[in-house]
Amino acid sequence: MKIHEYQAKEILKEYEVAVPEGVAVNSVEDAVNTAEQFYNDGTRLFVVKAQIHAGGRGKGRTKKNNAKGVILCKSVDEVKEAAESLLGDTLVTIQTGEEGQEVKTIYITDGVDIKQEFYLGILLDRAKNRNVIMVSSEGGVEIEKVAEETPEKIIKEWVEPGMSLQPNQARRLAFSLGFEGDAFKKAVRFIHALYRCYEETDANLVEINPLVLTEDNDVMALDAKFTFDDNAMFRQKKYAGLRDLAEEDPTEVEASKYDLNYIKLDGNVGCMVNGAGLAMATMDIIKLSGGEPANFLDVGGGANVETVKNGFRIILEDENVKAILINIFGGIVRCDRVANGVIEAIKDPEIAEKVENVPIIVRLQGTNAEEAKVIIDNSDLNVISAVLLKEAAEEVSKVIAA
Repeated sequence: MKIHEYQAKEILKEYEVAVPEGVAVNSVEDAVNTAEQFYNDGTRLFVVKAQIHAGGRGKGRTKKNNAKGVILCKSVDEVKEAAESLLGDTLVTIQTGEEGQEVKTIYITDGVDIKQEFYLGILLDRAKNRNVIMVSSEGGVEIEKVAEETPEKIIKEWVEPGMSLQPNQARRLAFSLGFEGDAFKKAVRFIHALYRCYEETDANLVEINPLVLTEDNDVMALDAKFTFDDNAMFRQKKYAGLRDLAEEDPTEVEASKYDLNYIKLDGNVGCMVNGAGLAMATMDIIKLSGGEPANFLDVGGGANVETVKNGFRIILEDENVKAILINIFGGIVRCDRVANGVIEAIKDPEIAEKVENVPIIVRLQGTNAEEAKVIIDNSDLNVISAVLLKEAAEEVSKVIAA
Protein backbone atom coordinates (compact mmCIF):
# COMPACT_ATOMS: atom_id res chain seq x y z
CA MET A 1 0.00 0.00 0.00
CA LYS A 2 1.34 3.39 -1.03
CA ILE A 3 0.66 6.63 0.79
CA HIS A 4 1.11 10.30 -0.02
CA GLU A 5 4.17 12.34 0.91
CA TYR A 6 2.33 14.38 3.53
CA GLN A 7 1.10 11.17 5.19
CA ALA A 8 4.59 9.68 5.14
CA LYS A 9 6.02 12.75 6.81
CA GLU A 10 3.48 12.57 9.61
CA ILE A 11 4.63 9.02 10.28
CA LEU A 12 8.28 10.08 10.14
CA LYS A 13 7.62 12.76 12.75
CA GLU A 14 6.27 10.08 15.08
CA TYR A 15 9.73 8.51 14.94
CA GLU A 16 11.55 11.84 15.39
CA VAL A 17 12.78 11.88 11.81
CA ALA A 18 13.33 15.54 10.92
CA VAL A 19 11.02 16.92 8.19
CA PRO A 20 10.01 20.47 7.19
CA GLU A 21 6.69 21.68 8.59
CA GLY A 22 3.79 21.38 6.17
CA VAL A 23 0.02 21.21 5.77
CA ALA A 24 -2.03 19.25 3.21
CA VAL A 25 -5.07 21.03 1.73
CA ASN A 26 -7.74 20.26 -0.87
CA SER A 27 -8.88 23.75 -1.89
CA VAL A 28 -7.44 27.09 -2.97
CA GLU A 29 -9.11 28.78 -0.01
CA ASP A 30 -7.42 26.44 2.47
CA ALA A 31 -4.11 26.92 0.67
CA VAL A 32 -4.35 30.71 1.10
CA ASN A 33 -5.40 30.41 4.76
CA THR A 34 -2.50 28.07 5.44
CA ALA A 35 0.02 30.37 3.78
CA GLU A 36 -1.32 33.39 5.67
CA GLN A 37 -1.04 31.50 8.94
CA PHE A 38 2.64 30.81 8.36
CA TYR A 39 3.40 34.04 6.50
CA ASN A 40 6.08 36.18 8.16
CA ASP A 41 6.86 39.71 6.87
CA GLY A 42 7.30 38.59 3.28
CA THR A 43 10.53 36.68 3.82
CA ARG A 44 9.20 33.14 4.14
CA LEU A 45 9.52 30.66 1.28
CA PHE A 46 6.83 28.10 0.59
CA VAL A 47 6.89 24.97 -1.53
CA VAL A 48 3.57 23.81 -3.00
CA LYS A 49 3.69 20.12 -3.97
CA ALA A 50 1.12 18.06 -5.85
CA GLN A 51 0.18 14.90 -3.94
CA ILE A 52 -0.10 11.89 -6.23
CA HIS A 53 1.27 8.35 -5.96
CA ALA A 54 4.06 8.88 -8.47
CA GLY A 55 7.62 10.09 -8.53
CA GLY A 56 9.11 12.73 -10.80
CA ARG A 57 6.63 15.41 -9.69
CA GLY A 58 9.24 18.15 -9.83
CA LYS A 59 9.83 17.47 -13.52
CA GLY A 60 6.21 16.72 -14.32
CA ARG A 61 3.72 19.11 -15.88
CA THR A 62 -0.05 19.47 -15.62
CA LYS A 63 -2.06 18.97 -18.80
CA LYS A 64 -4.24 22.08 -18.66
CA ASN A 65 -2.08 24.73 -16.98
CA ASN A 66 1.40 23.34 -17.81
CA ALA A 67 2.38 23.82 -14.16
CA LYS A 68 5.18 21.95 -12.46
CA GLY A 69 4.23 19.46 -9.79
CA VAL A 70 6.49 21.22 -7.27
CA ILE A 71 6.36 25.02 -7.17
CA LEU A 72 8.50 27.40 -5.09
CA CYS A 73 6.51 30.39 -3.83
CA LYS A 74 7.67 33.64 -2.21
CA SER A 75 4.31 35.06 -1.15
CA VAL A 76 0.74 34.18 -0.29
CA ASP A 77 -0.35 35.36 -3.74
CA GLU A 78 2.08 32.93 -5.37
CA VAL A 79 0.77 30.12 -3.17
CA LYS A 80 -2.74 30.96 -4.39
CA GLU A 81 -1.60 30.89 -8.02
CA ALA A 82 0.17 27.56 -7.49
CA ALA A 83 -2.90 26.03 -5.86
CA GLU A 84 -5.12 27.23 -8.70
CA SER A 85 -2.76 25.79 -11.31
CA LEU A 86 -2.51 22.36 -9.63
CA LEU A 87 -5.80 21.47 -7.96
CA GLY A 88 -8.17 19.73 -10.34
CA ASP A 89 -5.61 19.49 -13.11
CA THR A 90 -3.90 16.29 -14.27
CA LEU A 91 -0.20 15.92 -13.53
CA VAL A 92 1.87 13.87 -15.97
CA THR A 93 5.22 12.51 -14.77
CA ILE A 94 7.64 9.86 -15.97
CA GLN A 95 5.89 7.39 -13.64
CA THR A 96 2.25 8.19 -14.41
CA GLY A 97 2.46 7.71 -18.17
CA GLU A 98 0.60 9.95 -20.60
CA GLU A 99 -2.72 9.56 -18.79
CA GLY A 100 -1.34 11.31 -15.72
CA GLN A 101 -3.07 11.57 -12.35
CA GLU A 102 -5.57 14.16 -11.14
CA VAL A 103 -4.28 16.41 -8.36
CA LYS A 104 -6.83 16.46 -5.54
CA THR A 105 -4.51 17.40 -2.70
CA ILE A 106 -1.54 19.74 -2.42
CA TYR A 107 1.06 19.99 0.32
CA ILE A 108 2.22 23.41 1.45
CA THR A 109 5.55 23.10 3.19
CA ASP A 110 8.39 25.30 4.40
CA GLY A 111 11.07 26.25 1.93
CA VAL A 112 14.51 25.04 3.04
CA ASP A 113 17.93 26.58 2.36
CA ILE A 114 19.76 23.57 0.97
CA LYS A 115 23.50 23.17 1.24
CA GLN A 116 23.66 19.64 -0.19
CA GLU A 117 21.29 16.87 -1.35
CA PHE A 118 21.60 13.11 -0.78
CA TYR A 119 19.63 9.92 -1.34
CA LEU A 120 18.61 7.42 1.36
CA GLY A 121 16.47 4.34 0.85
CA ILE A 122 15.58 1.22 2.87
CA LEU A 123 14.06 -1.93 1.43
CA LEU A 124 14.34 -5.72 1.45
CA ASP A 125 17.16 -7.19 -0.62
CA ARG A 126 15.47 -10.40 -1.76
CA ALA A 127 18.69 -11.83 -3.16
CA LYS A 128 20.33 -11.69 0.27
CA ASN A 129 17.18 -12.04 2.41
CA ARG A 130 18.21 -9.00 4.42
CA ASN A 131 17.10 -5.41 4.72
CA VAL A 132 19.46 -3.05 2.94
CA ILE A 133 20.06 0.64 3.54
CA MET A 134 21.30 2.51 0.48
CA VAL A 135 22.76 6.01 0.45
CA SER A 136 24.21 8.16 -2.28
CA SER A 137 25.65 11.63 -2.62
CA GLU A 138 23.55 11.93 -5.80
CA GLY A 139 20.28 13.03 -4.21
CA GLY A 140 17.38 14.67 -5.98
CA VAL A 141 17.77 12.60 -9.15
CA GLU A 142 16.50 9.20 -10.30
CA ILE A 143 18.39 6.63 -8.23
CA GLU A 144 17.86 4.07 -11.01
CA LYS A 145 19.91 6.27 -13.33
CA VAL A 146 22.67 6.58 -10.73
CA ALA A 147 22.68 2.81 -10.21
CA GLU A 148 23.02 2.22 -13.94
CA GLU A 149 25.59 4.87 -14.82
CA THR A 150 27.61 5.36 -11.61
CA PRO A 151 26.91 2.39 -9.29
CA GLU A 152 30.01 3.18 -7.24
CA LYS A 153 28.15 6.21 -5.87
CA ILE A 154 25.65 3.99 -4.06
CA ILE A 155 26.81 2.75 -0.65
CA LYS A 156 24.96 -0.16 0.98
CA GLU A 157 24.69 -1.65 4.46
CA TRP A 158 22.80 -4.90 5.07
CA VAL A 159 21.12 -5.58 8.42
CA GLU A 160 21.13 -9.10 9.80
CA PRO A 161 17.64 -10.60 10.39
CA GLY A 162 16.58 -10.34 14.02
CA MET A 163 19.12 -7.61 14.71
CA SER A 164 18.78 -3.85 14.79
CA LEU A 165 20.87 -1.48 12.73
CA GLN A 166 24.27 -1.37 14.40
CA PRO A 167 25.83 1.98 15.44
CA ASN A 168 28.95 1.36 13.34
CA GLN A 169 26.79 0.77 10.27
CA ALA A 170 24.94 4.08 10.67
CA ARG A 171 28.28 5.85 11.18
CA ARG A 172 29.73 4.28 8.03
CA LEU A 173 26.73 5.42 6.01
CA ALA A 174 26.90 8.98 7.36
CA PHE A 175 30.67 9.11 6.84
CA SER A 176 30.33 7.85 3.25
CA LEU A 177 28.10 10.85 2.50
CA GLY A 178 30.75 13.26 3.80
CA PHE A 179 28.96 14.48 6.91
CA GLU A 180 31.20 16.08 9.53
CA GLY A 181 30.94 17.43 13.05
CA ASP A 182 27.47 18.13 14.43
CA ALA A 183 25.88 17.31 11.05
CA PHE A 184 27.50 13.85 11.22
CA LYS A 185 25.86 13.17 14.59
CA LYS A 186 22.49 14.34 13.27
CA ALA A 187 22.83 12.13 10.19
CA VAL A 188 23.59 9.08 12.34
CA ARG A 189 20.52 9.77 14.50
CA PHE A 190 18.44 10.31 11.37
CA ILE A 191 19.48 6.95 9.88
CA HIS A 192 18.78 5.09 13.12
CA ALA A 193 15.35 6.71 13.51
CA LEU A 194 14.41 6.03 9.89
CA TYR A 195 15.38 2.36 10.13
CA ARG A 196 13.32 1.94 13.31
CA CYS A 197 10.37 3.52 11.49
CA TYR A 198 10.85 1.14 8.55
CA GLU A 199 10.85 -1.94 10.75
CA GLU A 200 8.10 -1.04 13.20
CA THR A 201 5.61 0.04 10.52
CA ASP A 202 6.15 -3.08 8.36
CA ALA A 203 7.17 -0.95 5.42
CA ASN A 204 8.69 -2.61 2.37
CA LEU A 205 10.12 0.67 1.09
CA VAL A 206 11.07 3.96 2.71
CA GLU A 207 12.81 6.38 0.37
CA ILE A 208 14.09 9.86 1.21
CA ASN A 209 15.02 11.72 -1.96
CA PRO A 210 16.37 14.18 -1.33
CA LEU A 211 17.78 13.91 2.14
CA VAL A 212 19.22 17.38 2.68
CA LEU A 213 21.84 19.18 4.71
CA THR A 214 20.60 22.72 5.31
CA GLU A 215 22.61 25.93 5.61
CA ASP A 216 22.05 25.64 9.38
CA ASN A 217 23.62 22.14 9.31
CA ASP A 218 20.33 20.38 10.00
CA VAL A 219 19.64 16.99 8.38
CA MET A 220 16.08 16.42 7.21
CA ALA A 221 13.83 14.59 4.76
CA LEU A 222 12.76 17.01 2.04
CA ASP A 223 10.65 14.35 0.33
CA ALA A 224 9.43 10.94 1.45
CA LYS A 225 8.13 7.85 -0.33
CA PHE A 226 6.56 5.15 1.81
CA THR A 227 5.10 1.74 0.88
CA PHE A 228 3.58 -0.72 3.34
CA ASP A 229 3.70 -4.50 3.11
CA ASP A 230 0.09 -5.44 2.33
CA ASN A 231 0.52 -8.80 4.06
CA ALA A 232 1.30 -7.03 7.34
CA MET A 233 -1.61 -4.59 7.34
CA PHE A 234 -3.56 -6.74 9.79
CA ARG A 235 -1.15 -5.52 12.49
CA GLN A 236 -0.83 -1.98 11.13
CA LYS A 237 -4.51 -1.07 11.33
CA LYS A 238 -3.74 2.51 12.41
CA TYR A 239 -2.31 3.12 8.93
CA ALA A 240 -4.94 1.25 6.89
CA GLY A 241 -7.07 4.40 6.67
CA LEU A 242 -4.27 6.19 4.82
CA ARG A 243 -5.00 4.22 1.66
CA ASP A 244 -6.18 6.47 -1.18
CA LEU A 245 -8.26 4.33 -3.52
CA ALA A 246 -8.56 7.21 -6.01
CA GLU A 247 -4.83 6.86 -6.68
CA GLU A 248 -5.09 3.17 -7.56
CA ASP A 249 -6.28 1.45 -10.71
CA PRO A 250 -10.05 0.85 -10.24
CA THR A 251 -9.77 -2.71 -11.54
CA GLU A 252 -6.99 -3.52 -9.08
CA VAL A 253 -9.12 -2.10 -6.26
CA GLU A 254 -12.05 -4.27 -7.39
CA ALA A 255 -9.81 -7.36 -7.54
CA SER A 256 -8.59 -6.79 -3.99
CA LYS A 257 -12.19 -7.12 -2.76
CA TYR A 258 -12.12 -10.75 -3.92
CA ASP A 259 -8.61 -11.45 -2.58
CA LEU A 260 -7.25 -11.65 -6.12
CA ASN A 261 -3.69 -10.53 -6.79
CA TYR A 262 -4.16 -8.44 -9.92
CA ILE A 263 -1.94 -5.97 -11.74
CA LYS A 264 -3.08 -4.36 -14.96
CA LEU A 265 -0.63 -4.30 -17.88
CA ASP A 266 -0.80 -2.91 -21.42
CA GLY A 267 -1.14 -6.10 -23.47
CA ASN A 268 -3.88 -8.03 -25.27
CA VAL A 269 -3.83 -11.49 -23.63
CA GLY A 270 -5.36 -11.87 -20.19
CA CYS A 271 -3.86 -14.51 -17.94
CA MET A 272 -5.29 -16.33 -14.93
CA VAL A 273 -3.00 -18.53 -12.86
CA ASN A 274 -2.45 -19.90 -9.35
CA GLY A 275 0.93 -18.84 -8.02
CA ALA A 276 3.20 -15.88 -8.69
CA GLY A 277 5.98 -17.98 -10.24
CA LEU A 278 3.54 -19.61 -12.65
CA ALA A 279 2.18 -16.16 -13.48
CA MET A 280 5.65 -14.97 -14.49
CA ALA A 281 6.17 -18.06 -16.64
CA THR A 282 2.75 -17.57 -18.23
CA MET A 283 3.51 -13.97 -19.11
CA ASP A 284 6.80 -15.11 -20.68
CA ILE A 285 4.93 -17.68 -22.77
CA ILE A 286 2.49 -15.03 -23.93
CA LYS A 287 5.32 -12.77 -25.07
CA LEU A 288 7.17 -15.63 -26.77
CA SER A 289 3.98 -16.50 -28.65
CA GLY A 290 3.77 -13.00 -30.10
CA GLY A 291 1.24 -11.57 -27.67
CA GLU A 292 1.53 -9.14 -24.79
CA PRO A 293 0.22 -9.93 -21.31
CA ALA A 294 -2.73 -7.74 -20.36
CA ASN A 295 -2.47 -8.48 -16.66
CA PHE A 296 -0.96 -10.42 -13.80
CA LEU A 297 -3.74 -12.33 -12.03
CA ASP A 298 -3.07 -14.90 -9.32
CA VAL A 299 -6.24 -16.59 -8.03
CA GLY A 300 -4.35 -18.38 -5.26
CA GLY A 301 -4.61 -22.00 -4.17
CA GLY A 302 -8.39 -22.30 -4.19
CA ALA A 303 -9.36 -21.88 -7.84
CA ASN A 304 -13.09 -22.56 -7.50
CA VAL A 305 -16.13 -21.34 -9.44
CA GLU A 306 -16.36 -18.01 -7.61
CA THR A 307 -12.66 -17.15 -7.87
CA VAL A 308 -12.59 -18.08 -11.56
CA LYS A 309 -15.77 -16.11 -12.22
CA ASN A 310 -14.39 -13.05 -10.43
CA GLY A 311 -11.14 -13.51 -12.30
CA PHE A 312 -12.98 -13.45 -15.63
CA ARG A 313 -14.96 -10.40 -14.54
CA ILE A 314 -11.79 -8.48 -13.65
CA ILE A 315 -9.84 -9.47 -16.77
CA LEU A 316 -12.73 -8.62 -19.09
CA GLU A 317 -12.93 -5.09 -17.70
CA ASP A 318 -9.94 -4.44 -19.97
CA GLU A 319 -11.22 -3.76 -23.49
CA ASN A 320 -7.78 -4.58 -24.94
CA VAL A 321 -8.08 -8.27 -24.01
CA LYS A 322 -8.41 -10.37 -27.19
CA ALA A 323 -7.80 -13.79 -25.58
CA ILE A 324 -7.46 -15.35 -22.14
CA LEU A 325 -4.90 -17.96 -21.07
CA ILE A 326 -5.75 -19.94 -17.93
CA ASN A 327 -2.72 -21.80 -16.59
CA ILE A 328 -3.45 -23.73 -13.38
CA PHE A 329 -1.33 -26.27 -11.53
CA GLY A 330 -3.50 -28.73 -9.64
CA GLY A 331 -1.59 -29.40 -6.45
CA ILE A 332 -3.79 -28.23 -3.60
CA VAL A 333 -6.84 -28.19 -5.85
CA ARG A 334 -7.73 -30.96 -8.35
CA CYS A 335 -7.64 -30.07 -12.03
CA ASP A 336 -11.06 -31.59 -12.74
CA ARG A 337 -12.62 -29.32 -10.13
CA VAL A 338 -10.91 -26.33 -11.73
CA ALA A 339 -12.16 -27.42 -15.16
CA ASN A 340 -15.72 -27.67 -13.88
CA GLY A 341 -15.28 -24.29 -12.24
CA VAL A 342 -14.10 -22.76 -15.51
CA ILE A 343 -17.06 -24.23 -17.42
CA GLU A 344 -19.60 -23.08 -14.82
CA ALA A 345 -18.07 -19.62 -14.73
CA ILE A 346 -18.20 -19.27 -18.52
CA LYS A 347 -21.83 -20.37 -18.57
CA ASP A 348 -22.75 -17.56 -16.19
CA PRO A 349 -24.85 -15.12 -18.30
CA GLU A 350 -22.74 -12.11 -17.32
CA ILE A 351 -19.49 -13.84 -18.28
CA ALA A 352 -20.89 -15.68 -21.33
CA GLU A 353 -21.85 -12.43 -23.02
CA LYS A 354 -18.40 -10.94 -22.55
CA VAL A 355 -16.37 -13.98 -23.65
CA GLU A 356 -18.45 -14.71 -26.74
CA ASN A 357 -15.74 -13.31 -29.01
CA VAL A 358 -12.78 -13.87 -26.66
CA PRO A 359 -11.05 -17.26 -27.13
CA ILE A 360 -10.07 -18.98 -23.88
CA ILE A 361 -7.07 -21.32 -23.71
CA VAL A 362 -6.99 -23.56 -20.63
CA ARG A 363 -3.90 -25.47 -19.53
CA LEU A 364 -4.38 -27.64 -16.45
CA GLN A 365 -1.56 -29.78 -15.07
CA GLY A 366 -1.32 -31.82 -11.90
CA THR A 367 -3.84 -33.96 -10.08
CA ASN A 368 -6.56 -35.33 -12.42
CA ALA A 369 -5.23 -33.31 -15.37
CA GLU A 370 -6.41 -35.92 -17.90
CA GLU A 371 -9.96 -35.86 -16.55
CA ALA A 372 -9.86 -32.06 -16.67
CA LYS A 373 -8.89 -32.05 -20.34
CA VAL A 374 -11.84 -34.32 -21.18
CA ILE A 375 -14.20 -31.94 -19.35
CA ILE A 376 -12.86 -28.94 -21.28
CA ASP A 377 -12.91 -30.73 -24.65
CA ASN A 378 -16.50 -31.92 -24.19
CA SER A 379 -17.88 -28.60 -23.00
CA ASP A 380 -19.02 -27.35 -26.44
CA LEU A 381 -17.84 -23.89 -25.40
CA ASN A 382 -15.33 -21.49 -26.95
CA VAL A 383 -12.57 -23.05 -24.84
CA ILE A 384 -9.33 -24.60 -26.08
CA SER A 385 -7.49 -27.14 -23.92
CA ALA A 386 -3.71 -27.53 -23.81
CA VAL A 387 -1.43 -29.93 -21.94
CA LEU A 388 2.04 -28.47 -22.43
CA LEU A 389 3.12 -24.84 -22.15
CA LYS A 390 4.30 -25.11 -25.74
CA GLU A 391 0.80 -26.08 -26.84
CA ALA A 392 -0.67 -23.19 -24.89
CA ALA A 393 1.80 -20.82 -26.59
CA GLU A 394 0.87 -22.15 -30.01
CA GLU A 395 -2.83 -21.65 -29.33
CA VAL A 396 -2.16 -18.09 -28.14
CA SER A 397 -0.26 -17.44 -31.38
CA LYS A 398 -3.23 -18.68 -33.43
CA VAL A 399 -5.84 -16.56 -31.70
CA ILE A 400 -3.62 -13.46 -31.77
CA ALA A 401 -2.99 -13.90 -35.50
CA ALA A 402 -6.66 -14.52 -36.30
